[in-house]
Amino acid sequence: MPGSPYTDLDRPPLSAARLRRALVAPYGPWARLELKAETGSTNADVAEAARAGEPEGLVVVAEQQNAGRGRRGRVWQSPPRAGIATSVLLRPGEAVAERDWPAAPPSAYGWLPLLAGVALVEAVARLGELDATLKWPNDLLIDGAKCAGLLAEAVPGVAGDQPPAVVVGIGLNVTLRADELPENPTGLPATSLQLAGAATTDRDPLLRALLRALADWYDRWRSAGGDAVASGLREAYVAACATIDRPVRVLLPDGSELTGTATGVDRDGQLVVETSDGPRQVAAGDLLHLR
Repeated sequence: MPGSPYTDLDRPPLSAARLRRALVAPYGPWARLELKAETGSTNADVAEAARAGEPEGLVVVAEQQNAGRGRRGRVWQSPPRAGIATSVLLRPGEAVAERDWPAAPPSAYGWLPLLAGVALVEAVARLGELDATLKWPNDLLIDGAKCAGLLAEAVPGVAGDQPPAVVVGIGLNVTLRADELPENPTGLPATSLQLAGAATTDRDPLLRALLRALADWYDRWRSAGGDAVASGLREAYVAACATIDRPVRVLLPDGSELTGTATGVDRDGQLVVETSDGPRQVAAGDLLHLR
């Protein structure tokens, strides 16, 4: 049947019921999971829910995105059921007494995309049996090619004194074939788990592993009050980051750029770049690894 999700047997559909049974009850903070056959952008869907007052823990998954967004307004697209496109709603500025989570300060929110990257590396290593690394701040690499992107966006609180929500989106190429790979404007080649020889390309266990790892790291980070050092997050990120100790060029949001050697990540998740004028902390920017 044309348009049926079962016409490509290598890309079976996800089951919302199975995912909810596996994730929503046992793995906090996930409180509600919504699976969409198609949407423009899971990040936009979750941001809209956040503005409407949705509590922390919403997970939106799409079988296909037609207007997925990356950094600097770039589009992230994938054929139906060929990847994982998901976004989650977090409210780190709200204390949660039953979990012993104090409110995290806004200065710590920059760690959330890095936290998601660590969780994604763990899921790919555990189920895909692949060595993946992270390019600061938001790419997952396999053998130097981009396999996933992450995007975190703040959504202002409904009330004037309410802390902002944070939407974290993840797009992972799972079964994309060579002729389906997107062009990457940052100059990196693209790949997928299938092309990289992953041990599994079943999206159901991959998504479960990702959301469980994300929940575990978020719990550690929240329990430490958003302290990336005390929670062990900074150590885990540095261990997974391929940017550190590399010569880099960074295009900054104001249009200027800097070059130097990335030497580390500070307590706020900013990249430290040693330049000819001394060390610089970079909070955001497009980064290129130089040879």
